[in-house]
Amino acid sequence: MAESLHVVCPHCDAVNRLPAARLAQGPACGKCHRPLFDGHPVALDEGRFERHLARGDLPMLVDFWAPWCGPCRAMAPAFEAAAAQLEPQVRLVKVNTEEAQGLAMRFGIRSIPTLALLRGGSEVARTAGAMDAGRLVAWARQLL
Repeated sequence: MAESLHVVCPHCDAVNRLPAARLAQGPACGKCHRPLFDGHPVALDEGRFERHLARGDLPMLVDFWAPWCGPCRAMAPAFEAAAAQLEPQVRLVKVNTEEAQGLAMRFGIRSIPTLALLRGGSEVARTAGAMDAGRLVAWARQLL
């Protein structure tokens, strides 16, 4: 039997179960019928973050950032480009540390931007500082 994965919809947060082999075939959400992967990072608040972390089976690459942070704003296009390259194997997520201060404290975010790779609900790697898309993708792929 093919391995099934739980994928949380980036639009309505419904949990979808689908065969791993179908990830790259442009699957749509069973509830809202929008694409489960659209090549863009997903901005999550604390509640939505918890649902994606607890219910989704995909690794999550999280960009902890703040709107006042120059390097964060400079890295945003690179993170966007990385999403187009890393999906559907990884869910790229943006967490605004000004709005999700509980998450910033929970993950011990001391400087921004900070990238954290989460798998199975646990952090497996972290790096601080802005990166271009190529370095970001290479960093994530070496860890997967």
